[in-house]
Amino acid sequence: MALEKLDCAGGATSRTESGTILEPAESARRLNMLPVPVALFALVDGRLTIEASNRAFHDAGFALERGPSALVGTLGAEIEGFLASDGDLHDIAWQAGDPVECRHYNVTLARAHHFGRTRCLATLIDRTAEVRTEQHLRREMLTDSLTGLPNRAGFSDRLESMIEAGRAASCAVLVVDLDRFSRVNACLGALAGDELLITVARRIKGALRARDTLARLGGDEFGILMTIDEEAAEADRVAERIRGALATPFRLSDLEFHIDCAIGVAFGTACLDDPDVLIRHAQFAVKRSKTSGLVEAYHPRALTLVHEQFEMETALRRALDNGDLRLSFQPICDLGTGRVMGFEALSRWIDERGIAHPPADFIPVAEESGLIVPLGRWALDKAAATLAEWDARSGGDCGVRVAVNLSAIQLQRDDIASVVERVVESSGLTGERLTLELTESAFITDPDRIARAMHALKEIGCTLAMDDFGTGYSNLAYLQKLPIDALKIDQSFVIGLLADRDKVAIVRAILSLAQALGMKTTAEGVETLELAQTLTALGCTYGQGYAFARALDPDAAYAHLIARNHSSAA
Repeated sequence: MALEKLDCAGGATSRTESGTILEPAESARRLNMLPVPVALFALVDGRLTIEASNRAFHDAGFALERGPSALVGTLGAEIEGFLASDGDLHDIAWQAGDPVECRHYNVTLARAHHFGRTRCLATLIDRTAEVRTEQHLRREMLTDSLTGLPNRAGFSDRLESMIEAGRAASCAVLVVDLDRFSRVNACLGALAGDELLITVARRIKGALRARDTLARLGGDEFGILMTIDEEAAEADRVAERIRGALATPFRLSDLEFHIDCAIGVAFGTACLDDPDVLIRHAQFAVKRSKTSGLVEAYHPRALTLVHEQFEMETALRRALDNGDLRLSFQPICDLGTGRVMGFEALSRWIDERGIAHPPADFIPVAEESGLIVPLGRWALDKAAATLAEWDARSGGDCGVRVAVNLSAIQLQRDDIASVVERVVESSGLTGERLTLELTESAFITDPDRIARAMHALKEIGCTLAMDDFGTGYSNLAYLQKLPIDALKIDQSFVIGLLADRDKVAIVRAILSLAQALGMKTTAEGVETLELAQTLTALGCTYGQGYAFARALDPDAAYAHLIARNHSSAA
């Protein structure tokens, strides 16, 4: 539209490019055909002027009777810059009005040339409803619907704002994880659990400083974002106030619940650029807090250890798949005659880089990852197959048993009786040729399940031994009720026995108990013949240790068996 010069009311004349004069009414009519606010701007004597505007522009309040237009007041410099540039189009997101009742517009500036003068046609699209809907949806996305607190995403946003403001080094994140919360859901239902979470949120909020941010990260886990003013001990003080707030029992229905919590803390650093990293660090510290019962701060070395464990888990999984693990066999000898009565099968692992990993390192990783189940099955299969091979080389029963360790995790997750029954059938052995060693910790994890498994193993004919007796949760009721055939005295009581009267008293008590219950005994860590003789005098049945032999590969173990038993017989 070729407009030359109109005032805000459209009262001046205008002419088309052909020179035809347009009456003011016609100019207004053409502008008013547009349903959105439109105004034509030009620079007249260095001053930004609205040459024409339509009725929608007036109704929106942008053309004032007195004083400059709100559009000129806020966007004047940007419009002047556009007129001075070479651009043809320019979009501006504009917010008009006070923060409470503001409206949002998308302003499009388009260049027009008429009669040697550059003009700018400004079109305004009202996006207020759209923006408010987006803001409402965003608030819902960032807010926990149950407690009204920020959720994980909202918490991350606030932490990211601190990082962008250059305040990462002065912030700390606390993660609070409730203990035994699942019991509330189990006893009283989900509604009671929700009520408890709301009450917990209120108590934690009351323990915080006014400027601290509380969020619900998910489930029964809460996060606190706090600013450290002077010293890291501020986070410890806040954590202790939280613990104090949760110490008072919670009353739900007719019951009182005591809810404890684990608290982990992670401190920001100047190089922090990802809010989720700091949250994960605090969550990692929570895991340590659950074990220690204390407020734990994140240490980088702890995460390094976890990474190393993950690497070991990956390598161990690959070793199981590739058949890279081996069994070694340590003789168990009769202390009275010196004959080899059996062997304990011990897992050995040398990885692809040639590094030997002791069982004390990789067995815990296998238990945590669940790899202990396939590892335990492999050890049973391999031990039984090796014993069957020795029988074949001897032309019959070679006269020894083989002992295999069973993990508490394996007993919980696997149908161990069926596994052993299959191993016995596939190897051609009888159940009596297998000794299964269980640690005391296995009995406390799930006593009923373990008892059923042990009775099933006894029906197969296996010998059951309690390993490392005296170092764990010794319970005489287990010895009385469960079908245990033998006790293995831990080497911590055997090594140094000759110079320690207390150890002598402990070993004598264990041997007396075993004798009263009709059980055999095996002493671990027998390193000298003198120690073996002392244990024999005390009444111990078998011995195992360097005094007899180290753990040997299958061929060396068989050769040791033949040599030692032949000499004993002679």
